[in-house]
Amino acid sequence: MASWLRPWSASKSRLGDYIVLGFLLVQALDGALTYLGVRIWGPSIEGNPLISSAMAYAGLGAGLAGAKLFATTFGIVLHLKRLHGMVALLTALYLAAAILPWAIVLMN
Repeated sequence: MASWLRPWSASKSRLGDYIVLGFLLVQALDGALTYLGVRIWGPSIEGNPLISSAMAYAGLGAGLAGAKLFATTFGIVLHLKRLHGMVALLTALYLAAAILPWAIVLMN
């Protein structure tokens, strides 16, 4: 696990740029799918209590946008610190824990 937390040695990495771009695209897709799912089935469909709380407090659009803004900012900070392995790991986690479940729910 320590290798994921180590900064990459290269000060500029095209692969790191692609990784953070993938992270940002996954965040946008998660935001769109979450918005669609909550509009169709209501806020109880959201499984993340932090996102549910943000949406309950600020409304669907503002709460979700704020949460996605926070997540993307965090990903960009990790990228700037050259922690691309962590960004890649978070991207894979979002794909497995957010995008795939939403895709399954929305297809059924």
